[in-house]
Amino acid sequence: MSASESSPDGTAAQQRPEDNSHYLRAVTDMADHCQVMTQEALYTDRGIKLVDKDVRVDSALYDRLVRYKLRGHIDDHLAVQDMVGVPALVHEATAQCEQDTLAYLLVHTLDGMAVERLLAPVRSLVLPHALAFKLTVMREQHHSLYVHSVRMMLVSIYLGLKSGMNERECVHLAAAALLHDIGTLHLDPIWHDSSTRVTGAGRKELMAHPVTAALIVQAQNVYPRSVAQAILEHHECMDGSGYPRGLQGEQISPMGQILLVAEVASAFFEKYANEAAAQRLSLTLRMSHRKFPAALVACLLPALNIRAVQASLHVTSAQVHDLIELLSQTFADWQARSDALAPALLAEGSGQACAFVTQRLATLQKTLFEAGSHPRQQAEALAYLEGDEQGLAELALLGREALWQLQSIIDATHSRWPRLQGGGEGEGDQAVAQWGAAVAQRMGQAALAQGS
Repeated sequence: MSASESSPDGTAAQQRPEDNSHYLRAVTDMADHCQVMTQEALYTDRGIKLVDKDVRVDSALYDRLVRYKLRGHIDDHLAVQDMVGVPALVHEATAQCEQDTLAYLLVHTLDGMAVERLLAPVRSLVLPHALAFKLTVMREQHHSLYVHSVRMMLVSIYLGLKSGMNERECVHLAAAALLHDIGTLHLDPIWHDSSTRVTGAGRKELMAHPVTAALIVQAQNVYPRSVAQAILEHHECMDGSGYPRGLQGEQISPMGQILLVAEVASAFFEKYANEAAAQRLSLTLRMSHRKFPAALVACLLPALNIRAVQASLHVTSAQVHDLIELLSQTFADWQARSDALAPALLAEGSGQACAFVTQRLATLQKTLFEAGSHPRQQAEALAYLEGDEQGLAELALLGREALWQLQSIIDATHSRWPRLQGGGEGEGDQAVAQWGAAVAQRMGQAALAQGS
């Protein structure tokens, strides 16, 4: 499909995103430790030559590049030594199959434990120069993101195979998974710092990265439309709580559904590498069953139950009690604040942040009750689990998962209503802002207590 026909979401076509200052900085910084050469001269959009052909690029060129609008895209004009290609991707994927916990699970639950079944679609990938260059920038400047992209590709291929996709479909699926995060190369570097948490209006930039990535991939004109579509959808959720478009159920394409599950699976094994990642992910998929496609969850859950990779989590009954208390206080706090608001503000369809929070918390509490993990149920269970390490660990995991979902509600609220950062407009916004601040304070205190 031509990039001029339509964008991945079916709206009017947009141009391939320009090389912004963040991406140009990553490219020129890479050039300080990798040999990057101009394949042809670089010109401004007005025809002024900036750099000759066959010139070595380095970070000193950044100021000149960022000052002018370039003719074309820089990826098309540069070549880098040891550029990422299919052999490099196969090498990284093979290494993960041998050493990575999540890939180990996948391989050992495939028929015959055949690693080649996961690698075959990777060997058949088509990788245009511009995308290979971007992947090289990712590998050199944001290596953990490169490793994540390959991991996500392996999980997606696994789910595709388990879902009955044929080899050709799995090749397209592999391309979508591998390239799903190239849009983040155009983000402020703060997003690549795992120790920094950006909330409120700043999250809007992050929420645009699937669109950026989809447009970059679509502009190459080498993949079917389904690839860009899936990339656009990799942060959607089946219940409509995802982004960038809030799609629900079958509005999300089959490949998009695979990518959204693969994204969550990969993220959990990266974030909780030494903290019972398999158990945490299993709990999340089962507790948040409205968010994820049931058939794909059914494909993945058996892999998470291999005891050889299940870690022990050591917690005390006091720590579990504190988690339960934090959840109880959070729900009670919002109930008290919402009771003081006019019913019209909380009505569904009012467009108010307070109505959104009320509806999302109601859904969360219903999910927790169904899973037997609501704070009230946990408090009752805790009385019978003194000295039961496994039981306490399961309660702790359930509590932490509920806290993660609470944080996602707060993040989604601030993303939709950036004005909340400044306190908002009116009593409804103020209630949400104050509640969110109180939750953050309690979570911070709880983290300090857990670490002490």
